[in-house]
Amino acid sequence: MSPQETSAGTSRKNARVAGRLVAIAVGMVGLAYASSPLYDLFCRTTGFGGTPVVAQQGERPVLDRKVTVRFDSNVDPTLPWRFEPLEREVKVRLGEERLVHYRVTNVSQRPIVGTSVYNVTPEPAGPWFNKLQCFCFTEQLLRPGQSLDMPVVFFVDPEMDKDRRYDNVRTVTLSYTFFEAKTERAKILLGGNAVNGTGKGG
Repeated sequence: MSPQETSAGTSRKNARVAGRLVAIAVGMVGLAYASSPLYDLFCRTTGFGGTPVVAQQGERPVLDRKVTVRFDSNVDPTLPWRFEPLEREVKVRLGEERLVHYRVTNVSQRPIVGTSVYNVTPEPAGPWFNKLQCFCFTEQLLRPGQSLDMPVVFFVDPEMDKDRRYDNVRTVTLSYTFFEAKTERAKILLGGNAVNGTGKGG
């Protein structure tokens, strides 16, 4: 085999190896993008990592046992919004549905779409904290100076009372943090939807 043929064969092998490496890299990037929503869905379904469970409407017993639910609010330093619960804490019976509101205000001079993340502490209480309605399920568009009162409907699963490991749980904290959304849906909201004045949002 001539040196030219050897060189050509080596080049083809290198090209095949490079192609495989590129395919692997693309696959890993795709998996990374897919894993985030899958992980979020897993957390919402199981309560893993203190993430409250997203529940469905249905009949459930309401027990005499009560817990105190406290509400926490945080805003990313780069997001010019003011965000706070209208009630700092409530006492609820296990199984009892409760409606509370958070108020958010855009204090900037530009429209902004925000998205929130949430968790429950202590972390083991996450699987027992169920949300039926929450502003965190969708991104929120606020015009300059606009305020929204945003609802959260939740209950603490009465099944928690059957697990002796949670007998000492008397207080749980629901915490939210808002960030500016940079998604395609956020771009659509900023480009097409008009929101005026002060109102209530879900």
